[in-house]
Amino acid sequence: MTKHIENEECYGGLTVNKGIEQPPAVNPYLKKSRRAKRKNYSADEYVEGILKGDITILSQAVTLLESVLPEHHEIAQSVIAKCLPYAGKSVRVGITGVPGAGKSTSIEAFGLHLLKESHKLAVLAIDPSSERSKGSILGDKTRMEKLSNHPNAFVRPSPSAGSLGGVARKTRETIILCEAAGFDTIFVETVGVGQSETAVHSMVDFFLLIQVPNTGDELQGIKRGIMEMADGIIINKADGSNMEKAALAQAQFKNALHLFPMADSGWTPQVLTYSGFYEKGIKEVMEMIDAYVAFTKKNGFFETKRRKQSKYWMYESINEKLKDSFYQNPDIKSLLKTKELQVLNDQSSSFVAAKELLDLYFISLKK
Repeated sequence: MTKHIENEECYGGLTVNKGIEQPPAVNPYLKKSRRAKRKNYSADEYVEGILKGDITILSQAVTLLESVLPEHHEIAQSVIAKCLPYAGKSVRVGITGVPGAGKSTSIEAFGLHLLKESHKLAVLAIDPSSERSKGSILGDKTRMEKLSNHPNAFVRPSPSAGSLGGVARKTRETIILCEAAGFDTIFVETVGVGQSETAVHSMVDFFLLIQVPNTGDELQGIKRGIMEMADGIIINKADGSNMEKAALAQAQFKNALHLFPMADSGWTPQVLTYSGFYEKGIKEVMEMIDAYVAFTKKNGFFETKRRKQSKYWMYESINEKLKDSFYQNPDIKSLLKTKELQVLNDQSSSFVAAKELLDLYFISLKK
């Protein structure tokens, strides 16, 4: 035992204070604060909760849909099948734009406008770029703070990783669940770049392109394909000193659209200016979308387009399933790296290696 001289008699006049008691290394309240284990619902219980508009159960159903576990996939597909008769009654709007165009600000402004009009809004996102970073776009949810906290809004980021086809298919299926839950307007935002615009276009009724006025050529960097897909173009940040630039950009886009052939819908795309930050021109943008929906429902294009989209996603689902089946095949897994090295070392051509792998795959199916 350590000797403490301060306890000797000659130091009797001194008072030794008791040291500060240290807290325990483990938080005693940790056990109490842990969340209760999430209940595992049956497919019928999920459907019942979704049809009641229960946001918590809807969120859990979407999480189930995004899961890669086979048992979850089976339940999710059953939920989708049961919800399908209650879906299809919303207006689906795809929203894209160059980086910095103010998509999140605009979506929140549009959303709050719709919520004031007693609509129910779901905001979904397609983010194929996350496959590289394995990140998520939860930042979108924090930027849309007012919208995220509104009882009649549902903001859902896309899966944090996966191929564009897989993410897009899950978003398409999430639309069905949201519609069954009573959301009458669905915004699908494209967060990544590249082919994501095509994926969004294949699942929405109206495709909206957001642009901003710049000092250079307004059309530079805008792909012809995106312009042709757009049912409406809106120039954001049309406020203050940007008013003249926005008006110039509007004129340039109008002139560019005249060079394209008439869309199958028979609709002439409009170009509007607005300010998402100052919430100016929001009503006009919403009226443009309403006008498009009324126009295409009247001439029959609205339903024709939806039927074509359903057919497209049937084939996309087949392709995705076949691809998954091929790469998950044990025989293919064991030989894939070998064939890859042969191609890299010029011991085999790409086409011969692919044929040999496919032949092996088809033989394994017959076993």
